[in-house]
Amino acid sequence: MRATADAVRELTAPAAEAGLPLAHLAIAFVRAHPAVTSVLIGPRRPEQLADLLAGADIGLDGDLLDRIDAIAPPGTDVSPGDLSIDPTPALTDKRLRRR
Repeated sequence: MRATADAVRELTAPAAEAGLPLAHLAIAFVRAHPAVTSVLIGPRRPEQLADLLAGADIGLDGDLLDRIDAIAPPGTDVSPGDLSIDPTPALTDKRLRRR
């Protein structure tokens, strides 16, 4: 869990520099993956839904995606003990993870 918290803390800098809330950065990162056709979100309140939807059309440039990959490299699991993570191996070639 500490590694996850550290990664989240490190991701706040590139998100802030891009002028994005961390949640918008996360959604945009998932959407940038060519194999992803939809992003599942889990808002609990209407205002959370409105905020998440406001960031749904954000695109990330290659430099920002590279910064994210430097923090959490493709194919790594920053929290291997987390049972909610799909054990399917991730793509390790970042070029395959971009649209």
